[in-house]
Amino acid sequence: MTLTASEKRPEDAIYREVIPAGAPYLKEIKAGQTIRIHDLEGNQAVDTLFYSAANPRERYDAQRTLRRQGKIYLTTGTVLYSNLGNPLLTITADTCGRHDTLGGACAQESNTVRYALEKRYMHSCRDNFLCACHHDGRLGKRDIAANINFFMNVPVTPEGGLTFEDGISGAGKYVELRAETDVIVMISNCPQLNNPCNGWNPTPAEVLVWN
Repeated sequence: MTLTASEKRPEDAIYREVIPAGAPYLKEIKAGQTIRIHDLEGNQAVDTLFYSAANPRERYDAQRTLRRQGKIYLTTGTVLYSNLGNPLLTITADTCGRHDTLGGACAQESNTVRYALEKRYMHSCRDNFLCACHHDGRLGKRDIAANINFFMNVPVTPEGGLTFEDGISGAGKYVELRAETDVIVMISNCPQLNNPCNGWNPTPAEVLVWN
């Protein structure tokens, strides 16, 4: 893990908003600005996607990002690349130390397959992403790709399988990213109740932005 604290002070932020537990969120940030995703109460998964504001068809590409950095987890120094090979953001501070790129977003279908038929209609991150797309107008269903799960703990077993484990984050942990171009940030503050990614209890997260 690479733990790196930020020198930025919350009182100097130009923007600050709390995302309620289980809610969607979307905001555009400008090149050179820094965004902090803040785990307020700890052990909360924050599913996130990034897009070029100039061309929303250009989006965060998990495969390209992992291949270029040679690691499956994200932390300080990681550059998030787009599907066109351009840098979108760079992680500049991280007090959690590791973020998942493999677990994906919960959805009606995955809730049914992983848990039970009656879980199908529980609220999900994919629902949140679709809701944010609908309200923004620039994005649609086809733009929902493999996402980042900030603060989420998805260990890889020796056999190559994935397991959902209790989070490694804690109250007050955060990750900061500097935008390398104008980007759209789309978040689902995960509502999942069926595995320990949220400690069985979804909680609020906070977004701060500095120039």
